[in-house]
Parts: sequence; C-alpha cells; structure tokens
Amino acid sequence: MFHYEKATQPTIYFIGVTTTKSSIMKVFPAWAKALKLENTVIKGIDFAPHSPAEEYRKAVEFIKNDPLSLGALVTTHKIDLYTSCKDLFDYVDPYAKQLGEVSSISKKDGQYRAHAKDPISSGLALENFVPQNYWSDYGGDVLLLGAGGSSLAMSIYLGQEKFGGNIPEKIMIANRSLPRLESAKKILASGNPNIRFEFIHNPTPADNDATLASLKPHSLIVNATGLGKDAPGSPLTDACSFPQDSLVWEINYRGDLLFKVQAEKQASEKNLHVEDGWIYFIHGWTQVIAEVFHIEITGKLLDELSEIAKKVTNG
Repeated sequence: MFHYEKATQPTIYFIGVTTTKSSIMKVFPAWAKALKLENTVIKGIDFAPHSPAEEYRKAVEFIKNDPLSLGALVTTHKIDLYTSCKDLFDYVDPYAKQLGEVSSISKKDGQYRAHAKDPISSGLALENFVPQNYWSDYGGDVLLLGAGGSSLAMSIYLGQEKFGGNIPEKIMIANRSLPRLESAKKILASGNPNIRFEFIHNPTPADNDATLASLKPHSLIVNATGLGKDAPGSPLTDACSFPQDSLVWEINYRGDLLFKVQAEKQASEKNLHVEDGWIYFIHGWTQVIAEVFHIEITGKLLDELSEIAKKVTNG
C-alpha cells in the first residue's frame, strides 16, 4: 500500500502494477542528471489491475493537490484511471478524450492536465522497425492481441490520413472479454473508413492461435495484452503458427516475454522480424517526461537518453 506523504522535492510518479521491477527506477536518476532536473525523484504507485475507482481517485487527487508532485506516467491502468478520474482534470487532450484513457498527468499554467501519449509513442516505436511503405507494398493484415489502450492507440496511429494509401486493409483486435471489445468498437467507429476493423472475442489462447493462422504473409502481430509482464504467460499457445514474412512486436521489454520467445522459435523458418518493447519504453517515458517538466526531448537529446538507459540497465 502506497503511503501518500507530501513531497519534499520535485517528484514524478509511475502508476503501474510492479513499478519497482521497471528499469525506469534506475534510468530516471541518470536521465534527471542529464536533463539537469536537480533534486528530482521518481516514485512508484502500484495498483492491481482494475482496482476500485476510489483508489485511483486518491492517487490523482494527491498529485493534484501536492505542490512538488509534478505529474505521473500511467501504465496498465490508463482506461480505468480515466474513467474514474476524468472530472478531476482541468484539461484533457483530444487523444485522451477519443481513447478514454490517460497515460500522462502533468501541471501547466495552473491547469491539471491529462494526456494520452500512446498514439505518439507507439507510432514512433512502429516507425523504428516497420519498413517504409510496408502496407502499400505488401498488403498484410494487423492483429492486435488485447483491446486496451495500446491497441486503440496503434489503430489510430496506423489509420492517420497523412499516410494516404499506405495503411493496412484490415486491423483485427482480439480480446478475452467482451466489454473491452465493445468499448474499442465504439472508440474506433470514427476511424479511417478505408480500414476494415474486426473485433474478435477470443476467450482462450487457442482461439488466438486460430485467428493468427488466418493472417496473410507480411502481417503485423502485436502482444498488447500485458501477459508476459503484468502476468506470466502469452496470449498464444506453443502450437501457434505465425504468418510468413511478418513483423512480430512484443510491446513489453521485461518479464518472461513468452510471446516473444514463441515468435523467436519460428523466426528463421518463417522469416519473422521480432521486436521487443525497448524503443516503446524509451518513447513512452520521454514523451511524458517532456510534458511533466516542460522540456523538448528530440533528436540528439533523445539519442543520448536512449544510450544512457542502455548503459544503466546493462551495467
């Protein structure tokens, strides 16, 4: 249980499930030094997934009312926190309203602000490994395992008008429970009309295997379930079969990462590119840090912070 005590130095919070295990706890002090954020610290606030609304509200109200508590990054609880706490914010950005989630909490000009950064950070991560003109060149499908905020953010990113014809023809979102699928369907109803969305109720990993087997070559398959990080396991069984010449993205970078292991076993035979969540981790955190501390993190500075993170976590 987190003890809410008035901050005595500038503090950013990490609202998650197992925050002490995250690399950010080692990385942030090194980043703070590089960014000249003197005397600034990070603290983790852990909740079980889908915790009671009053627990989320207690955390959000504490940060709002404590002068040296400057903001937070939210993971896992993004949708639940938005639903429970949206009335507590003075400003909610358009992505947060569209997605019904909060990943960044900050303060600026007397306003308590909520942002959804995932469409930006997931897009930057995808651009790092998806070849240019991939969709118009190959015509593959997208399978997003999990109907949470990350999958919705990727759907919005992939369907942006600026990409013209370089968009997937079909995006499938598969989830264990129906309520999140219904919510996703409503949120994405105003998405790119040239993308066909399918919302698939797959209660078991074997069901996901069947959906996976239906994909075209040159598809993108993403584990956005939290399995492998927040809970052990994979959304697929070991009997799964990935489509030929495809991109496989495990958006987590820590945990047992069983999904990634399953893909790597087939990588040579199927000519798969298997990506982990490291770059997503970097962009996810730097986007929020930039918002909380009102600094710009791009170009050489972003590269420098990525190198610092690698040294800290590998050393």
